[in-house]
Amino acid sequence: MKTILKNSVAAAILLSSTISIANAPESSFGKKANAKSEVEKNIITIDADPTFKRKGNKLFMNLLNLSKGKVTIKVYDSEGRVVFKEIVEGDIVVEKAFNFENAYEDKYTVVITDNKETFKESVLIK
Repeated sequence: MKTILKNSVAAAILLSSTISIANAPESSFGKKANAKSEVEKNIITIDADPTFKRKGNKLFMNLLNLSKGKVTIKVYDSEGRVVFKEIVEGDIVVEKAFNFENAYEDKYTVVITDNKETFKESVLIK
């Protein structure tokens, strides 16, 4: 009976010390606690560039817009003239297909501007 009591007390002491270590402040663990914070920060802040995919004379664009801010889409010809302009606001995913099949032979530049950055993609139509 004494052996069972001694083992129970030893198990209780080990369990309580394990719980107290697990609930200790982050500073007592050093870099292990900081690694958790760094991972959480990286998950929360996502900077996604738009993706462009070309199929023949068509260009497809997708942009993840988590802020739901204003996104400006413009298409310029080789002389710098705006041949297309659209402003999208409030959408999480901005998708656009550009069909250059009936366009004049030229070099076109698609410019995507969100509230942080500007992205460009060029298309040469022959």
